Amino acid sequence: MEFNLIMKKDFYEILGISKSADAAEIKKAYRKSALKYHPDKNPGDKEAEENFKLAAEAYEVLSDPQKKAKYDQYGHQAFDGSGGFGGGHGGMNMDDIFSQFGDIFGGGFGGFGGGGGGPRRAKGSNLRIKVKLTLEEIANGVEKKVKVKRKVQAKGVTYKTCSTCNGQGQVMRVTNTILGRMQSASTCPACGGSGQILDKKPSEADSQGMVQEDETVSIKIPAGVVDGMQLKVSNKGNDAPGNSIPGDLIVAIEEIEHELLKREGENIHYDLYISFPEAVLGVSKDIEAINGKVRIKLEEGIQSGKILRLKGKGIPSINGYGNGDLLVHVNVWTPKTLNKEQKQFFENALNDEHFIPSPEKSEKSFFEKVKDMFS
Repeated sequence: MEFNLIMKKDFYEILGISKSADAAEIKKAYRKSALKYHPDKNPGDKEAEENFKLAAEAYEVLSDPQKKAKYDQYGHQAFDGSGGFGGGHGGMNMDDIFSQFGDIFGGGFGGFGGGGGGPRRAKGSNLRIKVKLTLEEIANGVEKKVKVKRKVQAKGVTYKTCSTCNGQGQVMRVTNTILGRMQSASTCPACGGSGQILDKKPSEADSQGMVQEDETVSIKIPAGVVDGMQLKVSNKGNDAPGNSIPGDLIVAIEEIEHELLKREGENIHYDLYISFPEAVLGVSKDIEAINGKVRIKLEEGIQSGKILRLKGKGIPSINGYGNGDLLVHVNVWTPKTLNKEQKQFFENALNDEHFIPSPEKSEKSFFEKVKDMFS
């Protein structure tokens, strides 16, 4: 099953403006983009509809000084982390766009599918689920089959055109104000915006002619996803009454913590504990990696705190920029108890010059190692 990864484009890039653009430039850029991708000019064009929503989302943030300031400082993470219009995220409603920004379009267009005189198609509600993934599944990508309960139109159900809105899904209202007569459009209260009302339904259907069914959905999850990331499976949400478009299935990723490996972005951390004799004499060790064990060789006299970087043994970039690294943290284990002979050996070694710490200038401090780890 194909899905859309919910990763947000830069709002300034969407509108084709710079960060220094003022309110008038932002509004002008949005109007240009909205008119270009308006549903009435691009009937049935899913890509145009998506671009229309993206433009509205960008304008909704950049036209608000407080939201714009937060976005400039923190990006999309300034909101709820999942991205989306008005904080709704993942299920933008066309009616919301027209009701909030309808004045920008002028008189050339109406609501979604309304300005062109044709009936609008309602969209069903989205469904949301969580999918738990192991670190191995995240690193390699995986196909998951999930069972969802969807509302679908019952077999044998029929609908008829709503007489309140004549199938438009919207009703026009004229209000007298001090500025004169103002005309506005709102969702039809009789049909809920679908343009159709129930005509006949089977006994097992609800008041909207819907029944609930279980469906197994197969989701191909790419390598490199992160905890909290959302995937969108188109048209696998709930149906809506009448000639509607199904909603989407929003899949939230939840990462299962690995017992030995710790993830940090695209890098993986592993704590390797070795004995004092192993540190002195050097040793080869099999260490845990994402796809099985990896053998590494530790040189004689290796110091505790040494970080070994295994290139490309981390998590793939979700954007296709290669793999992260596996960072092996060497820890020399100090025994807590010794027998008499062992204790005597180390007492004799106290004044032995071979055991006196003498770090070389080339040895990096702890803070330098941390800096290198994040560079």
